Amino acid sequence: MQRIQVKACGKINLSLDVKKRLENGYHQVEMVMQQILLHDDVAVRWFENQNGRVEIEVSTNRPYLPRDSRNLAYKAADLMIRQYGEARSGKIRIDIKKRIPVAAGLAGGSSNGAAVLHALNQLWSLGLTVKDMCEMGSELGSDVPFSIMGQAKENPDLGLANDPLAAHCAVARGTGTDLEPIIGLKSHLVLTKPSIGVSTAEVYQGLALDKIEERPNTAELVAALAEKNYKIIQKNMINVLENFTLTRYPNVMYTKNKVERLFDEEAVLMSGSGPTIFALCRNRGEAQRAYEELKAYNKETFWTRTTY
Repeated sequence: MQRIQVKACGKINLSLDVKKRLENGYHQVEMVMQQILLHDDVAVRWFENQNGRVEIEVSTNRPYLPRDSRNLAYKAADLMIRQYGEARSGKIRIDIKKRIPVAAGLAGGSSNGAAVLHALNQLWSLGLTVKDMCEMGSELGSDVPFSIMGQAKENPDLGLANDPLAAHCAVARGTGTDLEPIIGLKSHLVLTKPSIGVSTAEVYQGLALDKIEERPNTAELVAALAEKNYKIIQKNMINVLENFTLTRYPNVMYTKNKVERLFDEEAVLMSGSGPTIFALCRNRGEAQRAYEELKAYNKETFWTRTTY
């Protein structure tokens, strides 16, 4: 038996713009994705045997999570079997210790799928690059490639921290899988998730593109991140999906308003399609105070920071 454990970090969107709706039903986006320290632990074990096939077994500390092909970690293992497991025989055992909230806009499931790709790359000595795995990961979901990039940087034991695509922050274009590594943000964060789930498909389908009045300037944001110009960073921290989610889900709007009241000038934004709201914090003390107050309102509230 061999075992690899991966720190499967979540992400926030420092910006999110939707350019247009494509004929295939997908959307062309441009966004800045930033890895955060809040993470799941994904342990993958490989038991070799002579059964003539490769089996998958998933366990998790969250009993409500699926453990079959509905789980992205399971799907990632199945994808690796189809690509590289034909001549192998044994069992892949995946143990997921969840901390990232589910259906929160933080790429929790995507991070688990990415971790499995990384782990099997090591356990099976495949020698795949970050680009190789990102191409595979795009078949699993639009957030998986970024999770692969971030995990390569955050988990040096995987041996890919110096890969050209390993990064804590990136611009994502196309359908979200065309990634450009950039200099990221260094900040404490408070995240708070209302006790609801939001359907990403519903948000994108319901978004009225012709009624969006304010959009981020991605080039300006990227330059500001490189220069650590927080005023310009905050100016461009815009998520156009808020136009739908905050209207459709009043609890998310209420949560954002509540977080904004705790901060004078710090940026407050929804991550992904929601419902998680996050705030940049000037220092550890500000983050701790906000965490204590918001924890009493939303159980799934976290004090963390960006990775860098």
